[in-house]
Amino acid sequence: MKLELVQLAGRDGDVAYNLERILRAIAESAPGSDILIFPESYITGFLDHHNIARVAESVGGPSVQAICAAARERDVAVVVGLIERDGERFYNTTLFITPEGVALSYRKTHLWVGEPGLVLPGERFSTVQWRGVRIGLLICYDLEFPEGACALAALGAELILITDGNMEPYGHVHHTAVAARAQENQLFAAMVNRVGKGVGEVFAGGSSVVDPFGRRLFEAGAQECRHVVELDMTQIAGARALYDYRTEKRLKLQGALEEQPDGLREFLIP
Repeated sequence: MKLELVQLAGRDGDVAYNLERILRAIAESAPGSDILIFPESYITGFLDHHNIARVAESVGGPSVQAICAAARERDVAVVVGLIERDGERFYNTTLFITPEGVALSYRKTHLWVGEPGLVLPGERFSTVQWRGVRIGLLICYDLEFPEGACALAALGAELILITDGNMEPYGHVHHTAVAARAQENQLFAAMVNRVGKGVGEVFAGGSSVVDPFGRRLFEAGAQECRHVVELDMTQIAGARALYDYRTEKRLKLQGALEEQPDGLREFLIP
């Protein structure tokens, strides 16, 4: 499985600018890339009470449709987020888009300071299988809670993809957390963070890929960059050969596990 990490600066509320950068990155994707990953809410940028009703888009909206077409043209999957509008409700959402369309839509379950009252939290964790690998999604602050990654592991995730919007002085937090989530669940984790200035903050970058042993395969700096990392998925079996945390764990998560006919698996928060 070949991941392409696209660490970019963005413009909050400027969908046209952000979308153009997404589409260009997809068009210029490296040969053989399976998945391109972008920072948190990159389509819309972060919104506030003054512009959320005007700028937020639905999952079926024009920006997502344009990305679906680009993914189909390049035969790649794209992990990208937006502030989602669902009627009169809003969510911080990340999508897993394949050449066939939106395969997975995940709404951020743990809202960071400033998000409550602006967006609603999601109520489920989900995984889907693509090109032989079961994949789950997390968003930024979710990474700091072990239970989310554990829920994805319980759903069979082999690879967790995290869209991030972490800012200074908290860059070290996600540097540690992404490695912990990979090691404690014995799976691959890849995080792509934003860089540059936002509204009163500086984003930390540090996009990272960690293997099932907790070893860092790549870490970016604080500038825009694109980097391809190829994963050896057979390492998961090796990491779990002597001991398997999933089966040996004595304190289990509470929640309902469901599997859909199309292979989508969900863990519902009680």
